[in-house]
Amino acid sequence: MPSLEILRTGPLAVVQDLGRPGLAHLGVSRSGAADRRAHQLANRLVANPDDRATVEVTFGGFAARLRGGDIDIAVTGADTDPTVDGIKFGTNSIQHVRDGQVIALGTPRAGLRTYLAVRGGIAVQPVLGSRSYDVLSAIGPSPLRAGGRLPVGEHTPDYPELDQAPVAAIPGGVVELGVVPGPRDDWFVDPDVLVHNDWVASDRSDRVGMRLMGRPLQCRYPDRQLPSEGTTRGAIQVPPNGLPVILGPDHPVTGGYPVVGVVIDEDIDKIAQVRPGQPVRLHWSRPRVLVGAQAPSAGAGWPFS
Repeated sequence: MPSLEILRTGPLAVVQDLGRPGLAHLGVSRSGAADRRAHQLANRLVANPDDRATVEVTFGGFAARLRGGDIDIAVTGADTDPTVDGIKFGTNSIQHVRDGQVIALGTPRAGLRTYLAVRGGIAVQPVLGSRSYDVLSAIGPSPLRAGGRLPVGEHTPDYPELDQAPVAAIPGGVVELGVVPGPRDDWFVDPDVLVHNDWVASDRSDRVGMRLMGRPLQCRYPDRQLPSEGTTRGAIQVPPNGLPVILGPDHPVTGGYPVVGVVIDEDIDKIAQVRPGQPVRLHWSRPRVLVGAQAPSAGAGWPFS
């Protein structure tokens, strides 16, 4: 079977699929592709089922040589001017690669994460039912290293129907995110600071969470501790410094920081493409109910992911 011999990884290259849902009661988060839409599009272009594993590359710099046969590939997400043996092909399109040729990704002009799919999927050994790597728990196939090899799986009888998908380029300006009020918005003197602030993504962001810099939120109960509650991807936790953290795919399954809001599901994939220093603007996607100050308590029903 064909395989990819890793030549360069860039800052971080990991194998991802759609994650391992339903294991939060065991302390295992879902993980999975940070930009689910880009991952799924890459798979669809090469006629893979959505759950086949791809390579998630952070900020480009990836290169691999094909060994053992010919394959079809697709590259989606942040545009890295992908090439095969130095010849460019388009992002969001399918490309045939011959045995011995080198696939390379440059530095993206906008966005942060790029997805490389091969027809048949990346067939590394699954862990707990998924081929995703979780950077917080270190569960799953280890991050890629130069010299390693990725086996390519057997493909379905289906054949790609599109040469290129008409997908808009990732914008490089302000990222707009819709949020709903969180279960602990009453823990803050003015929760609307969340949406009346110009935030900037911190360089300390990763797959666990995106940290925001700006005017801090003020907690009503600075001397009280919230019992740990279940967390979900997109939840906006506020630690004691008042600066929000939007939880990513590798978030912990519980947390003791109050959640002021939650990013709506249709905007969660945008977070995967936010670069350090990029401005972020949050908006309530539905009116926030003003309930006034309430005594802190551990609520029930907060969803696990």
